[in-house]
Amino acid sequence: MKTAADNGVLMVSRVNRASADIGGTFTDIVIEIGGVRTSTKILTTHQAPERAVIDGVQGLLETQGLGFGDLDVFLHGTTLATNAIIERRGAKTALITTQGFRDTIEIGSESRHDQYDIFIKKPRPLVGRGLRFTIPERVASDGSVLLELDDAHVVALAHSLKEQDVQSIAISLIHAYANPSHEVRVREILSAMLPDVYFCISSETCPEVREYERTSTTVANAYIRPIMAGYLGRLKAELAQKGLNAPILLMTSGGGLTTVDQAADYPIRLVESGPAGGAILAAKIAKECDLDAIVSFDMGGTTAKICLIDHGQPLKSRSFEVDRTERFLKGSGLPVRIPVIEMVEIGAGGGSIAQVDSMGRLTVGPESASSEPGPACYGIGGRRPTVTDGDFVLGRIDTRKFADGRMVLRRDLAEQALSSEVGDKLRLTPVQAAAAVTAIVEENMSNASRVHAAEHGKDLRRRAMIAFGGAAPLHAAQLARKLSLVNVIVPKGAGVGSAIGFLEAPLAYEVVRSRHSRLDRVNNAATADLIAQMKQEASAVVAPAAGGQPIKAHVSAFLRYVGQGHELEVDLPFAADGGIDGAALKEAFDRRYKEVFGRFLPNHEIEVLTWAVTASAEQPVLAADDASNGSCRKIEPSGETPFTEIDGSTVHAPVYERSELGPGIILTGPLVITERETNTVVPRDFRVECNAFGHLVLTNLAAQAARQSDRKGATNDRQP
Repeated sequence: MKTAADNGVLMVSRVNRASADIGGTFTDIVIEIGGVRTSTKILTTHQAPERAVIDGVQGLLETQGLGFGDLDVFLHGTTLATNAIIERRGAKTALITTQGFRDTIEIGSESRHDQYDIFIKKPRPLVGRGLRFTIPERVASDGSVLLELDDAHVVALAHSLKEQDVQSIAISLIHAYANPSHEVRVREILSAMLPDVYFCISSETCPEVREYERTSTTVANAYIRPIMAGYLGRLKAELAQKGLNAPILLMTSGGGLTTVDQAADYPIRLVESGPAGGAILAAKIAKECDLDAIVSFDMGGTTAKICLIDHGQPLKSRSFEVDRTERFLKGSGLPVRIPVIEMVEIGAGGGSIAQVDSMGRLTVGPESASSEPGPACYGIGGRRPTVTDGDFVLGRIDTRKFADGRMVLRRDLAEQALSSEVGDKLRLTPVQAAAAVTAIVEENMSNASRVHAAEHGKDLRRRAMIAFGGAAPLHAAQLARKLSLVNVIVPKGAGVGSAIGFLEAPLAYEVVRSRHSRLDRVNNAATADLIAQMKQEASAVVAPAAGGQPIKAHVSAFLRYVGQGHELEVDLPFAADGGIDGAALKEAFDRRYKEVFGRFLPNHEIEVLTWAVTASAEQPVLAADDASNGSCRKIEPSGETPFTEIDGSTVHAPVYERSELGPGIILTGPLVITERETNTVVPRDFRVECNAFGHLVLTNLAAQAARQSDRKGATNDRQP
């Protein structure tokens, strides 16, 4: 790989990269050869997910006369970690904790996701009570040892674990974040006696305060580690057999890339890896288009994800929930403490199944047909109607290029499924049933968007939408109508947006340590040593894959007013002598607190709970770009489709090739724009044009007129 420095940014004259994102229905593949990208979608092979990845990448490489040995880097994201937890397909796992704390993961916290439901359904622990063991030991919150570890008890415990035939063991002892020596010793003893078992200790997986969350995260990591380590090991070995010598990097939930070995050790950080790639892509496009506030809309075959992005940065969080008993209720899932991009995820994808319930109501999702048996129109075994079947019947899909032209969709099977499961029960024609299904799923997504924005104090109406994923461009315009958004941007390669996002993500790894102290009593020397150790640990993960690029370290602290239960993250200011500037840190916290809550408490003491360091290195910047080849000229449609509008009327709408669209061409709906991995629907009262970056920009003419009217009215109100 030949490189040249340009203003401190690594510019690349030739870099070959491959990116693969495993979804619930499709596996998205992108290769980038010398700055030019090509992509494809293939059905996910659930029994052996690596098969679709390898076949898809190999197929694209062969079209250019290349092999795996020609790649400089291989990027990957997957939903396997999340699915293993949701479907309870993880390893047989045991938990070892401090005596008296056996049931922490079942008791949980005091909060209830529904205070008044006497039949409340709590998330089922990943480790049953019969596999939860305790040992006599005790460490205080300051790290001092109150009760020494009994080695003999641990040795005796090994025999019980061996009889239970456990595959993985989570070790989470009280206050191990402050002093990990007991956890390390327990692992040392047990690993010598149980050499074939995987071990995860909380002081490495989640070295933070809060017993329940720390233990839950460690257990979840142990539960999926054998599966993920096995999958990543197989993938690594098969790619090596194919000739790959380049590093393999995995997308993490926080929006950074990590090494395959680190991902195998801490797979819990991969639970939202695919959606994170999409958010990274949306943030990049927002910067390109000079948009300060956007909402990203990622809709694939199984789920839809909505993320708010301000000033080019997605909202981020330190916590996440998996396997919620109530899909949209916070607190109803298993908590994990990992860096994660904040987004709302709902069961609304192209494969979401439509059905009429016992009360005669039409519902869509969260159950999905996935890739097996798939939507009815795929003709591979699916018999139940899905959103994709509805889109097909409504004329939103150009079948000539569906899934890169490798699948032939069958309208007769789609109509039959819609009629038998929806139309016959509600006395609707197949087209009316299809319109009802898509209307329901669009209403579900718009409601989720409003709630997510309201929870973060954001106004969606002033935002542009960036839509990507195989199904999002089909529904984005209708969603914009419901949310009163003026503009929708459909980026290049929208159908494989998350996989493209992997190509834009930085190499990054975060290390956190909980060290509680009042702000005015922080030991600067001890804290400086701690931060130096954290920088070294984080940089050691990033350096092997950084290729000599400079590694940056971002340092932050989590603070709160004394007596509060939750913290806010603040960037750490340093004084001229290199120590922490306490006064500047207090001012920064007060500003942040006021920004979130509208006021701050000037005379209240502040405490620090956790320190965090993120080491990162940027991926190479492309020297070439695959901008649209279109030009400013009139183009002709390549076909037409019987397109059903929102009011039920059907017109013969033109179908245009996206590759033919270039800057200067403006089209007015209704029409469909087709490309290799998706279709963009432009309904009536919408206009579309291609911008300088090759992205499609849809304009909601009704919302635009209303916005202009509001501005004119506001101007008149100000006049004397």
